[in-house]
Amino acid sequence: MSKVSSLRGQLLKNISLAEYTSWKVGGPADTIYFPEDIDDLTCFLKTVPLTTPIYWLGLGSNVLIRDGGLEGVVIITQGKLKQITFIDPLTVRVEAGVACAKIARHTARLGLTGLEFMAGIPGTVGGALAMNAGCWGGETWQAIAHVDTINRAGEVRRRAVQDYTVGYRSVNRTPDEWFIAGFFSLKEGDKDRSIEDIRILLDKRSATQPTGLPNCGSVFRNPPGFYAAELIEQCGLKGKRAGGAVVSDKHANFIINEGSATAADLEWLIGHIQKTVFERRQVKLVTEVCVIGKVLGWRIQG
Repeated sequence: MSKVSSLRGQLLKNISLAEYTSWKVGGPADTIYFPEDIDDLTCFLKTVPLTTPIYWLGLGSNVLIRDGGLEGVVIITQGKLKQITFIDPLTVRVEAGVACAKIARHTARLGLTGLEFMAGIPGTVGGALAMNAGCWGGETWQAIAHVDTINRAGEVRRRAVQDYTVGYRSVNRTPDEWFIAGFFSLKEGDKDRSIEDIRILLDKRSATQPTGLPNCGSVFRNPPGFYAAELIEQCGLKGKRAGGAVVSDKHANFIINEGSATAADLEWLIGHIQKTVFERRQVKLVTEVCVIGKVLGWRIQG
């Protein structure tokens, strides 16, 4: 990399990624960068060689980083790309580092409706755009008017919804081009009702999911015609352990780090669940969580 001294963001070398993931595991990254804003991000990307891998982290809630860490650059947006700007009374531009729960509450308090469901998504807007995150019947892209993206050259572009093929927990996007903001279309609503809907949603989430423990959110997508949690529970896998990782007794599609889990423990348990469900129910579970990085070694206690 070159011209690093002119950048305004924070650059760190060989730092463990565990503190930046909701599972609290993960090896070191060669380089971590916290961009000050989109202009600073543009300048930084121009310093990254074309052969260097680039990864993005928001709240780190939908990723498993292996114990060997990541070679390349990790850009952390949470708390950095945080601008919320109203383009008109019913259209809001939200940058990638804004927490989904924050924009849900913010718009509800303004008497606008359409994003209440995002209060239940444990990640940032950038991650929600990348995977079409959703919960309780809502999905991110159902509210999108258009998006802003940035590529490796630091070029910012505005793209239409029609530029993407969007499906259940998937968005077919251009390689080496990433979402930096989404334009959300809202409707006039009732402030008190929206706030109450969010409260009810969060109460349900707290009652049915292990929200107070280190986890990544839902580990598997729901297969067509099934619920992943039901399949896992029917196979007797609630409470199944691997080292410090355990399948939640509260919700079988959640795996908890009890404090001592490694990424290897979690990855083994994910594979064991997939193998068991396929053998017993002939259903293939596809991960919702993204597994990346180098394998350092396996430490398994089945």
